[in-house]
Amino acid sequence: MKLRTIGLRVSGVIFGLVSLGLIARLWARSEIFIGGYNLGRIPSLFVIIVTGGLSIWLARLAGPWCTETKEPPTPKS
Repeated sequence: MKLRTIGLRVSGVIFGLVSLGLIARLWARSEIFIGGYNLGRIPSLFVIIVTGGLSIWLARLAGPWCTETKEPPTPKS
C-alpha cells in the first residue's frame, strides 16, 4: 500500500468521525455560540453534508479502483 493511499484513508476516516460527531451533537440538541450568536441547525447540516461528502470522496479515491493502485491496462490485439 502506498503512502498516498494510507493518507487518503486516514483523512477519510477523520472526516467521517467529524461528520458523525456533528450528527451526535444535533441529536443531543446541544447549542453552539460563536461571539454571542447562536449557531442554528442549518449551518450544522451544511457542515455535516460537506464533511460526509469529503469522507466518501476520499474513501473512493483510496479504493482499489484508484489508478495508482491497479495495474495498467494491457493492450488488446
